[in-house]
Formats: sequence, C-alpha cells, structure tokens
Amino acid sequence: MPIDNLQQAAQQIASLLNSVIKLGGLRIKYRVSGADPNADPEEDVAVLNIEIIGPDAALLTQRGGELLRAFEHLSAQILKLEAREHNLISFDALNFKAERREEIIDSAHAAADRVHDTGQPYAFPPTNSRERRMLHMAFRDMEDVETQSHGEGAERYLVVYPKGQTDLPHVPPPMPVRGFGSRGSGGDRGRRDGGRGRGGFGNRGGDRGGRGGDRGGRSRY
Repeated sequence: MPIDNLQQAAQQIASLLNSVIKLGGLRIKYRVSGADPNADPEEDVAVLNIEIIGPDAALLTQRGGELLRAFEHLSAQILKLEAREHNLISFDALNFKAERREEIIDSAHAAADRVHDTGQPYAFPPTNSRERRMLHMAFRDMEDVETQSHGEGAERYLVVYPKGQTDLPHVPPPMPVRGFGSRGSGGDRGRRDGGRGRGGFGNRGGDRGGRGGDRGGRSRY
C-alpha cells in the first residue's frame, strides 16, 4: 500500500480542506474514513474516502464533479502519489459518485447497442482513470464487444469495438481544452449519444445541503 500512514495522510488532507474552507468561505464540512471493508475487491477501491456535506456541497458536483476531482488531484500531489495511485483517494458529495456510476453503466449499455447495430467502434470522451476503469468493468460481461484505452494523460479515452475487431479504425473524440480529463463531457456525451443516461447533476442536492454555517471537519478511520 503506497499510503503507509493513513492517519498522517488524513491529517494532511484535512489541513488542505480546512484552508480551502476558511479562505473560500465555504459552508461545508467533511469526514475522512478508510476503505469500505464490504467493497467488491475487484472494484477500484480507495483507501481514503472523503465525504463532503453542507449547504455549499452542491458546488463541488457542478461541471461533472470538477471540484471533487480537483480536490483529489491536490490531495494526491500533497501525498506524493504516482499517477497510477491517484485512485487511492476519493472525494464525494451528495452521493454524486454513486449516481455517476449508474450513469456510466447506462452509457456503457447504450454504447454497446450502438456498436452492435452499426458494427463500428465507439469512442468515449477522455475521462479520468477511475471512470475509465468503471467503463471497462461495465463492458466485461458483454460478449459482443471489447474495449481498449488510447491516448495519454488527460487525453486518454476508451474505445468500444465489436468483439475481435480492435484493428478497426475509430474516430478519436474531441480532446479536452483544459482541466482534469473529462470536465464533465463524458456524462454529457453519453446522454446525447446513448439516450439512456440520467439527467445532469449540476444543481442536484441543493435542498439537501443541511444547516448553514457548518464549516468544520473531522477525521475518522
């Protein structure tokens, strides 16, 4: 495990969040916890999970969870994690990631139907490694298609091919102009092309934020 001291790592993340909350005047609070002992071992399980709640928590879910990914990126830099280890930290707010997972699964089924009907590969927009892994796993039990990842860094994306035809040429998706990979474009394109994705999440949870004025945080393992 690359994070040898979870307590120290949690304290470093808490220090980052406390600074952001104070400087930004955000009405949020957070809890840091360890990995879920009941999680599927084949899933991409984080060893530190940070759950954020409060009246301003919905801000973190806008633009496809852009600020959640920014917190994950900054935390990984503080802990000096390698790129392949960034998934060891997971930030969530207002159940955003659970709903995003459902949307990704819907998008995977829609893409598989499209590839089956057209016989042509389908390229998802670039996204982060956690969501690419979720896509790979969504396709693993589909017999008629297979997937490969292409590109590097923020421009890495997943392509769905007809089974045994990964040599077919594909049209690369538009590359991100700036930011952390998908910038929310994965969900948007999946909804446009697949037709079965759920609605956007930008303002969801606004009524669930809790009581105003909560700015503190606490850690638990």
